[in-house]
Amino acid sequence: MARLPAATRESVPEGQRAAFDEMLQSLGSVPQYGPGSVMIHVPQAHQLATALNQYLRDDSSLPKKIQELAMLVTAREMDCQHIWNAHAASAKEAGVDPDIVDALRDEGDLPDMDPGEEATITYGREFFQTHHVSRGGFQAALEQFGRQGLVELTMLMGNYALLAFMINAFDSDLPPDRSEPMLPI
Repeated sequence: MARLPAATRESVPEGQRAAFDEMLQSLGSVPQYGPGSVMIHVPQAHQLATALNQYLRDDSSLPKKIQELAMLVTAREMDCQHIWNAHAASAKEAGVDPDIVDALRDEGDLPDMDPGEEATITYGREFFQTHHVSRGGFQAALEQFGRQGLVELTMLMGNYALLAFMINAFDSDLPPDRSEPMLPI
C-alpha cells in the first residue's frame, strides 16, 4: 500500500499549485500508480523530471531497443516491480529477445546477445552492483554508442534509478492490470 495518500491541490506546496493545475490539465487526473503518484506532491520537480524523461525517451540518439533494455537492467538491479512491469513487454516489442528479458528477470544466464545489448547490460550491472564501471565495460559501451549515446545511456539509467527510488521508497502501488511476471525478489 502506498505510503502517501493521493495528492490534491490543497496538499501540494502553495507556490506550486499552478504547476499542479497545469499537470492535471495534461494528465487528466492525479496518477494513482508509479513515480508520478509520488512526484506530483512536488509539481515543479515532477515537471522537470518529466522533461528529462521525455528527452531521454523521445530525443535520445539511443535506439528504442537499447533504451528499453537499459530500463530493464535498472529495474532489475533496483528490484523495482513497477518499472519492470511497465517495460518488459515494450522491451520485447522494441526487439529485445524474450530470452534476454526472462534471464534478466530471473537473474539467470544470459543468451548470446549483440554487442550493443551486451554493452548495455554490462555497463548497468557493473555500476549498480559495484558503483563503478570498469575500463572494459566503459570502453565497450563507448564503442557501441559514442560519446553522446553513452552520456544518454548513463542519464537514462540514472533517471530510471531515480524513478525506482521514488517507487520503492514510497511503496507505490502496482497497477492492477499487470501483464508481466513479477520480479523474484
